[in-house]
Amino acid sequence: MTRSPLHRFVFGTLRRLLYLWVRSETINQSAFTLKLDRSKPVFYVLQRSSLSDLAVVDTECRKAGLPRPVLPVTVGKLEEPAAFFYLTAEADWLGRQDKRGSSPTLQRLVSALSQHAVDDAQIIPVSVFWGQSPDRETSPWKLLFADSWAVTGRLRRLVSILILGRKTRVQFSTPIHMRELIAQDKGHERTLRMVQRILRVHFRNQKAAVIGPDVSHRRNLVKGLVNGPAVRQAISEEAEREKITVEKAEAQALRYGNEIASDYTYTAIRFLELVLSWFWNKIYDGIKINHIEGVQDIAHGHEVIYVPCHRSHIDYLLLSYLLFRNGLTPPHIAAGINLNMPVIGGLLRRGGAFFMRRTFKGNPLYTAVFNEYLHTLFSKGFPVEYFVEGGRSRTGRMLQPKTGMLAITLRSFLRSNRLPIVFVPVYIGYERVLEGRTYLGELRGASKKKESIFDIFKVIGALKQRFGQVAVNFGEPIKLAEFLDQHQPDWREQQYDNQYRPEWLSQTTHKLGERVAQHLNEAAAINPVNLVALAMLSTSKLAIDDQGLARILDVFLTLLRKVPYSPHTTLPEGDGRQLIEHVKSMSLLAEQKDQLGNIVYLDEQNAILMTYYRNNVLHIFAMPALLASFFQNSSKISREQILRYCHALYPYLQAELFIRWQQDELDAVIDQWLSAFVEQGLLKVDGDNYSRPAPSSREFVLLTLLSRAIVQTLQRFYMATALLLKAGQNTLTAEELETLCTVMAQRLSILHGLNAPEFFDKSLFRHFIQSLLDQGVLRRDEAGKLSHHPSLRELAEGAAKRVLPAEIRLSIQQVAMDRGQDAEPAPEPQD
Repeated sequence: MTRSPLHRFVFGTLRRLLYLWVRSETINQSAFTLKLDRSKPVFYVLQRSSLSDLAVVDTECRKAGLPRPVLPVTVGKLEEPAAFFYLTAEADWLGRQDKRGSSPTLQRLVSALSQHAVDDAQIIPVSVFWGQSPDRETSPWKLLFADSWAVTGRLRRLVSILILGRKTRVQFSTPIHMRELIAQDKGHERTLRMVQRILRVHFRNQKAAVIGPDVSHRRNLVKGLVNGPAVRQAISEEAEREKITVEKAEAQALRYGNEIASDYTYTAIRFLELVLSWFWNKIYDGIKINHIEGVQDIAHGHEVIYVPCHRSHIDYLLLSYLLFRNGLTPPHIAAGINLNMPVIGGLLRRGGAFFMRRTFKGNPLYTAVFNEYLHTLFSKGFPVEYFVEGGRSRTGRMLQPKTGMLAITLRSFLRSNRLPIVFVPVYIGYERVLEGRTYLGELRGASKKKESIFDIFKVIGALKQRFGQVAVNFGEPIKLAEFLDQHQPDWREQQYDNQYRPEWLSQTTHKLGERVAQHLNEAAAINPVNLVALAMLSTSKLAIDDQGLARILDVFLTLLRKVPYSPHTTLPEGDGRQLIEHVKSMSLLAEQKDQLGNIVYLDEQNAILMTYYRNNVLHIFAMPALLASFFQNSSKISREQILRYCHALYPYLQAELFIRWQQDELDAVIDQWLSAFVEQGLLKVDGDNYSRPAPSSREFVLLTLLSRAIVQTLQRFYMATALLLKAGQNTLTAEELETLCTVMAQRLSILHGLNAPEFFDKSLFRHFIQSLLDQGVLRRDEAGKLSHHPSLRELAEGAAKRVLPAEIRLSIQQVAMDRGQDAEPAPEPQD
C-alpha cells in the first residue's frame, strides 16, 4: 500500500476524503513524547489491520510533529518502506478473525537488531477509539456503535465511522525499546513471540483502561458468587441456623447477589455522562484537574481503587466523568442501599453502582455474598470506587475513616493477589457545594437528614447563585503490597483462606485508613473561598477593611509557597485582592463602603457556612498556626522549647486532622516554618531564640490572626485534660469524659461567642480521648475507668499557658472545678 508513490497517493487521497467527516484528538500525548528518542528509528504498531485507523494515526502524528507511520524509515543500512505494522489482521466483513503469523516488518526489525545492524529501535503501540468524546456527544443511540470488546467486522467499522467519526480519540503508549528485549538473547523465533505477547498484553491493558474490562453477563456473575467456597459454606450454615433447606438458603444468597451487583454496561455509562454532565456543567464555572498523569500511568496492569473524599452527592458523577474524558475506565461505585430507588437505582446500577447495606451485622450470608462480589471485581481488574469516610462530611473536615471496605479489600488481596492493588486518593474541592443549604442547617444544630440522590435536585431553585470552580486533585497512589511490606513484612510468608483472619489485620487496616486520609489531605486544593474563610473567621468581629484582608491573604499565599504542604497540594492563582473580588462575586462576603474605605464582613448565615470551607484546609495551616500561638502569651521562646511543645501536641493534631508528617520529620518542618516567619517579619531570631514583633505592629496582628486558626482545637484538647485532671485517677470512663467535654464545649461556646458548630462535636472529643489512649497517656482499668500519666498535668498546663488566652484557660478551669471534684492546684510549668 505504501511501497510506491502510487500507493502513497491513494492513501493520501483516502485520508483527505476520510477527514472531510472525521475529527480526531490525541489522549495523553505529552506523556509519551517525553520518553521518545527521535535519534533512533520509530515504528508504530496497531492492533489489527485497519486503513481508517492508520489514516487517523498518520493525521495525529502530522499534527504533533511526530515521525509519520506511512513514510520510509532507515534501520541500519536497510530502509523500511513504512514505519508501521499490524499485530493481527482485522476481522472480515462477517466479523471472522483471520489469524496470521508475525508481521514481516517486525521480523526484519528483530533480525536487524540481532545482527547489530542498528543500535536500537522504538515500537509505539497506538490505539484508535471511535466514539470516545463524551463532551461532544449529542445522540444517545449513537453510543451503541462505539468501541467495545466485541469482535467487529468491516461493515460495523464503516457504520461506526459514519456515525461516530467526529468523536475519535487516539492513544499513544510509552515507546518499547527493542534493544532491551534483544539483549535477553532468546533467539529469533522466541524473541518474536515474546514481542508479540508483550504487545498483545499491552493492547489488552490499554483497551481495558479506556473502555473497561471485558464484562460477563450479570446473571452469570451472580451465579458465580453463589458457587464461591466461602458463600457455599455460608449457605450451609444459614440452612442449619434457620432450619431451612439448602435450596432456600441458596435462593436467598441469589437474592442478595442481585440486590448488590451492578449491571455495568458501557452504553449506560456514556448515556449517563451525556445526560447528567450537562446538569452540573451548567452550575460550575469549570473543573481544574491536577496530577491525573500518574493515574494514567499506573492504571495499566493494576487493580485501581479510587478513594475520593466525600463532600457532595455530585462526587459520583464528577469523578466518573473526568476519568472517562481522560481515557480511563469509570469505576464500579459502592453506593448506599438508600440510593437503590425506582428508576434512579436501575440507572445507577447500569452506570456501575453496586449497592451495600449500612450494616452487615447479624447476617453472615449477606456478608459472604458481598465479600465474594468485591473479590470478583478485584480479581477481574474492574476499577472500584468507595468513600473511606463513609458518608459526606458535613463540617468540611476529613472524617475518621470507616475501615469496612478497606478490610474487605485487604482480605481479598491476601486471599488472591493476581493483580496488584493500588489506592488512588482523589481530593475534590468545591468553592461552593451544592448541598450548602442542607449543611448550613446541620451546622446550626439541625438533625442529620437521610442521604438521598434527590438532594442534588434541590439546588435547582438556587441556580442563580454562583458556585465557582471545582478542583479535582489526584494524590499519591498507595500500592497495597508496598504498604504491607512496610507494616507487616512477613505477610507473603503466611497462608490465607476464606476463614483465616490474621491477628494483625485489624490494626493494619486502621493504619491503612489513616494513610489514605493523609494522602487525601496531601492532595488538597486550596481555593479563594478557603483562604478568605480562614482569614475572616480569625477576626474578632468577622469584619475587616478590604486592604487589611488583602495583606493577610498575600501573607498566607507567600507562606504556602515558601513551605509547600505537599507536591500534590494546589494553590489559587492571583493575589489577595483578586481572591477577595472572586469571593464577593459568589455572594459569600458582604461589603460596606464609607468615606474611609471599604469594610468586608460575614453575615450570620455565611459566617457559619464559611466554617465548612475553612475546615477543608485546616490541616494545612495547623502547624504554622500552632507555632504562631506560642507567641501570643510569650514574647520570646527558644527553639528547644518550641520543639518540645510541638512534639507533645503534634500526635493529637495529626490524629484529628490527618496531617502528613511523621514525628521524625517534624524538626525539619518546624525549622522551615520558623525560617518563613522570620523572612516575612512575623518573628525575629537571635541565635537559638525566637521573639515576636511589637504587639502594636502589623506583623503581630498577622501572627495573631494565624494563631486563631487552631485555637479552638487546642481549647478542646485542654477541656478534656482539665476535666480528667480535676476528676482524678480511675474516676471517669471514656464515655463519661466524652459527654462532659461536650457539655463544657457547649457552655463555653455560649459564654465566649464561638461561632464554630463543630467546636462541641462529640466525635472530635471521642477521637482525642482515643489518641490519648493510643499514645499511652491514658490507661483503662478493668472497670473501664481512666487513669493518666503523672506528667500529663505539667505538660497540659504548660502548653495551655503558651497557646491559650488566660480568659479561656480560667473559664475551662472554673467549669471543671464546678463539678465539685477536689484536685491539687496545677503547678506552674518549668521552662
